[in-house]
Amino acid sequence: MSDTSEIADRLAALPDDELLAVLRAATAGRPTLAGVHAALGAAAAGDDAIIDADVTPDTELSPSHESPAVLGASGQVGGLSAVPAVPVPPTGIPTQAAVSGYSPGGVPTFESVRDKVEQRFGTAQGMSELDRQTPAGRSAGEQWEAREKAARERLDRIRKSLHGNDVETEP
Repeated sequence: MSDTSEIADRLAALPDDELLAVLRAATAGRPTLAGVHAALGAAAAGDDAIIDADVTPDTELSPSHESPAVLGASGQVGGLSAVPAVPVPPTGIPTQAAVSGYSPGGVPTFESVRDKVEQRFGTAQGMSELDRQTPAGRSAGEQWEAREKAARERLDRIRKSLHGNDVETEP
C-alpha cells in the first residue's frame, strides 16, 4: 500500500463522512497541519460557513483579497517618517559585541563565554600533562598505582579467606 496513487484512489472512493474521519485522524497532533485539522473539524460538525466548495488551487484572487497599497513608512501623506532610521553597521566591520565580547547591555556574548571555557579547559589539560612529566608528578602517579595494587591484593586475600571459611563450615 506504499503506492501513492493506490492510496489516493482508495481515499477518493470513501464517502465524505468517512474521508473526514480519516483525514482528521491523520492530521491530529501535527502542529503544521493544525489549520487543516480545524477546518476538517468544522466540516465534520456541519459548519459550512468556512467551507467554500468553489475554491480550488486554480482559483484566482479577487481584487478584494489583494494586498493593500503600500503607504509610506509612517502611513501619512508624503511617506516621511518622524522616527529616524536605525543605523546598520556595514558588513566587514566588527560590532562592539564582537570586539569586546559583551553586548551594549553588559551581557557576555555566547562566543566569548565559549572561548573562555575552551581556553580554561585547554590550560587545565596542558597543566595536567606537564605535571605528569615532572619527577614529582611521576612519583605521585607511581605511588598511586602502588597503593591501588596493594589494595587489590589485600581485597583478594580477604575474599579468599572468606570463601575458605564458607567451604569449611559447609557439611
